[in-house]
Amino acid sequence: MSRSAPRSDLATHVVENQPPIRAPSLWADDLPLRGAVAAAGGQADTLAAFAHTLSDPAMIEAGRAANRYPPELRLFDPGGRRLDEVTFHPAYHQLMTAGAKAGYSAVAWEPQSGGHVTHAAMVYLLSQIEPGVCCPLTMTYAAIPVLADSALASDWLPKLIARGYDPSIAPVAQKRAATLGMAMTEKQGGSDVRANTTWAEPDGDAWRLTGHKWFCSAPMSDGFLTLAQAEAGLSCFLVPRWLDTGRNRIQIQRLKDKLGNRANASAEIEYHGALAHMLGDPGQGVRTIIRMVHHTRLDTAMAPAGLMRAALAEAAHWCRHRTVFQKKLIDQPLMRAVIADLALDVEGTLALGLRVAQAFDDANDGFARIAVALAKFLGNKRAPGMIYEAMEALGGMGYVEDTPLPLLYREAPLNSIWEGSGNVICLDILRTLARDPEAAQALSDALDAATGADTRYEAALADFRAAWPGLPPEAEARFFAERAATLLTAATLVTAAPEVAGPYIAARLSGDRGLVAGAVRTHDTAPILARILPD
Repeated sequence: MSRSAPRSDLATHVVENQPPIRAPSLWADDLPLRGAVAAAGGQADTLAAFAHTLSDPAMIEAGRAANRYPPELRLFDPGGRRLDEVTFHPAYHQLMTAGAKAGYSAVAWEPQSGGHVTHAAMVYLLSQIEPGVCCPLTMTYAAIPVLADSALASDWLPKLIARGYDPSIAPVAQKRAATLGMAMTEKQGGSDVRANTTWAEPDGDAWRLTGHKWFCSAPMSDGFLTLAQAEAGLSCFLVPRWLDTGRNRIQIQRLKDKLGNRANASAEIEYHGALAHMLGDPGQGVRTIIRMVHHTRLDTAMAPAGLMRAALAEAAHWCRHRTVFQKKLIDQPLMRAVIADLALDVEGTLALGLRVAQAFDDANDGFARIAVALAKFLGNKRAPGMIYEAMEALGGMGYVEDTPLPLLYREAPLNSIWEGSGNVICLDILRTLARDPEAAQALSDALDAATGADTRYEAALADFRAAWPGLPPEAEARFFAERAATLLTAATLVTAAPEVAGPYIAARLSGDRGLVAGAVRTHDTAPILARILPD
């Protein structure tokens, strides 16, 4: 159906000095993405096609609709019989279909090279349109290595990597494709999953779980990786949602009323003797499920890059088209300084995230273990402030739901909180460096590899090593992690995006700056802005 053009000549005024509706091209407009994908060895053609799909106005509107009409819990049918189902707006299913078809969950496990880089870039792209649907797709991707060497592999893996989406309510054997969720957190423990009280009792070759889970991500998934106490200790289990005989004994208590991530359902659930299958060795639940957590951590490092990119693109669009004091906003020196400074966080988070994904592809396990934690920590700490500054660049409209900035701002804290918040990540960084000589050496080598490119970087690296010749005390873990991650980001940009490496080092490592965005010494912003403002 064609639509008439909106009217600008109104009874009281003429609409002017307003930017046109932005029609993004998520691949063509994003020079940093194309460069970072090339540097990391991703599948450019696959990503260009996915970006083209997501750039369609209908898909952008689907993202807004999925966020505007959140999932609803249906506990009972009209006769009072339990359903324990969650219903979604059609836009949610539209987005899930697009992501699954493109290979969001599957491409990393297919034979083509650069699969993890390609997957990570898909996280970045989809996060710009509707980040809520990333959750079930990410957990499906991340669960595959846990299931790959289990007795369940033949039944589950073909459905998890099927490049399809099947929301029907049926046992996995009857479905074209499947998704997996996660249920670890309990009230009394939080990040301390060893405090879990859900218990498991053997039932032939299977197990029966009883207990309460405070957070279950994506409760309409086809199965959940979960932790429960068995006789041998905390163990990992796969709990199917549906059995051949009907519903498994999983009851949804309520959906969480979250700040953001509205398109995705998060629930509080109970297991009432739910049938489950043990994964890994008895008593080794944390060691087993940490393989899933390791891969979800990659996605929580990439998602903030996508959120920040969406905010930056919107702010830059407004600044190009708004005139204030007889000049375009983007031509005013102070605004240029702010936008360019914000762009450095996007460039750095993107480049480091894809470098980490490349380490996953290359089986560079030592570097991947430490770098993914550093990337997650820094990117997520930069995202909320950066998105707020982009919101401010729009002025009052940035605070209005007609623009994407409120959605992005609500989403900004999620990926830091999910799967271990800032303190947990920092302690994990210290633990990895203390216990894993391969990871510690890989980080040191990566930092040394960038020497010779910029004397300011070398000075910052020397100061870092002088401050902490060994591991820092626990109370300094955040300072240490922030500095190590910033140095690693700068080292990555030296190779992946040398055009912005110098400004990044000056603004993030030299110390010659203030505490807020744009509080930097005068430098040439043109090369940075040229990368984010295509003609």
